[in-house]
Amino acid sequence: MKGKIAPSLMCVDLMNVERDIKILEEAEVDYLHIDIMDNHFVPNVTLGFDFIDAIRKITHLPLDIHLMIENPENSLSYIKNCSPKDIVSLHYESTPHIHRALALVKGLGAKAGVAINPGTPIQVLEDLLPDIDVVLVMTVNPGFAGQQLVPATLNKISKLRKMLDESGHGHIEIEVDGNVSFEKAKLMYECGADIYVGGSSSVFHKDSSILENSQKMREIVNA
Repeated sequence: MKGKIAPSLMCVDLMNVERDIKILEEAEVDYLHIDIMDNHFVPNVTLGFDFIDAIRKITHLPLDIHLMIENPENSLSYIKNCSPKDIVSLHYESTPHIHRALALVKGLGAKAGVAINPGTPIQVLEDLLPDIDVVLVMTVNPGFAGQQLVPATLNKISKLRKMLDESGHGHIEIEVDGNVSFEKAKLMYECGADIYVGGSSSVFHKDSSILENSQKMREIVNA
């Protein structure tokens, strides 16, 4: 199994975004992960939809857009120019109309993802599997970088991988987000994760360069 790396742009130097993205391109990462927060679904505000438009102008890398906002179906029209390689993930907990929201994502031309919080059981996904391409497993409670892993989420990844494979949906990729450190990424890889959101504990770790950290992560998730 070859894992995919999705560095979190929440952790870039906002005064040098283009420089950092060029380094990530050199490292041949697979996605750029963009968190959109509304201070309602999660207690924080980060990047906005205009940021997505700006990033598209400076990179060829696919975008992995993670909407941590209430009723995302009301805001999807702000996402423009998606490619079939882009991912747009919505939280299961964020809307009572998840099927409608996923259909709107498909209408954008992107892959559809469903994100679930640490306390949300994987069983809620069963009726959604025909409509999704990615499950984003939050391994911390969403909203802030630098948190510690919720230990039970490792078992959740394993159970989800088994559920997908046994139900005939083995093509659905599992993405992991939250304290995806070098050490934890190895455990997540062993549990069956496919896409790794790298933040302050890995790709943007201060002890080494972005390029060196990305290469180290690549070795771990392509073991």
